[in-house]
Amino acid sequence: MTQAKRIIGTLNEGALHAALKQHYGGSTADFEVSFSGFVADVVRDGVIFEIQTSSFSGLERKMRALAEQNAVVLVHPIAAQKHLVRIKDPHSGDFSRRKSPKKGGLCHILSELVYLPTLLNHPNFSVEVALIEEEQHSVYDPKARRGRGGWRTRGRHLVELVEQLRLNHVEDLLQFIPEPLASTFSVQDLAAAMGQPVWLARQMAYCLRHGGLTSVCGKQGNALVYEFVS
Repeated sequence: MTQAKRIIGTLNEGALHAALKQHYGGSTADFEVSFSGFVADVVRDGVIFEIQTSSFSGLERKMRALAEQNAVVLVHPIAAQKHLVRIKDPHSGDFSRRKSPKKGGLCHILSELVYLPTLLNHPNFSVEVALIEEEQHSVYDPKARRGRGGWRTRGRHLVELVEQLRLNHVEDLLQFIPEPLASTFSVQDLAAAMGQPVWLARQMAYCLRHGGLTSVCGKQGNALVYEFVS
């Protein structure tokens, strides 16, 4: 890879991405490394660390190609606590700061794993959830929202890395189900066992099924019934 491409890649990344890349790379890693047409964020001790701060949609081809060549850890941050910073005047530095009521948890990685549920079966592929405290910066744009004015997000910034969880196999998702399940179960049963809303349990059911841990064994009305594959 040329030095020009390395610089462009660095300039285009956000503050949160850059901070996580530095955390996982430290002082000994190589950054922006070319692998057969793809560019890996970090290579440290023979392992690729790919930082993905947005959706996993469209990532499967790249991740599978990298995993065919090397051990890969796909890192994704989830905000346990988010502070919303509104920069009222960029010139004076006047701003407001408040906590967002939304709080994420480690299990919310399921919302991204639905885009690549079979990859956790690959021996060279893992996902690391980085639970973080972050700031989201916004500036007022009078042209936003069809000229009526509005706040535009201008970046996410790492405040603190709270916890990390490495998922190496589909079986590791079972730790998000603290309560026992019956031999057959519905999404509603799964939600109760997880202590989470139905929408998240539905994503868990999808990941378990496509990861080969469960299969559909029937229906209760319109609801699918699952069982674990022995």
